[in-house]
Amino acid sequence: MNFYPKFEGENMKKILFVASEAVPFIKTGGLADVAGTLPKYFNKENYDVRVILPKYMCIKDVWKEKLQYKTNYIMDFNNQKKYVGIFEYVYEGITFYFIDNEEYFNGDKPYTSDGLWDIERFGYFSKAFFKTSKR
Repeated sequence: MNFYPKFEGENMKKILFVASEAVPFIKTGGLADVAGTLPKYFNKENYDVRVILPKYMCIKDVWKEKLQYKTNYIMDFNNQKKYVGIFEYVYEGITFYFIDNEEYFNGDKPYTSDGLWDIERFGYFSKAFFKTSKR
């Protein structure tokens, strides 16, 4: 999936924030404030700014219900075939993408107390982002 369709005759700079949390969707600390609010302060005539996040099951239903399914594919990860779903929502003029995988992003919090499990989860998220951006 190309996060940035080609714009004819435009020289917009493209910026993609890749984060584990962003307001208003999911917040545990300051990263969410930066990733969720900074993109809207770029000049929209010169910059196309978007954000990509994990689609956590703990995102409030009011937000999950607004996400639009875009595509999915199977990715090799950790010697296994893993589902990657892509959802999208435009909030305050900023396009947010969400990478979906219930195995990795389930639970009632975005982070766990198991550091090794979080390394695997966010390794998956990182690889899914790179694979998705090349599609």
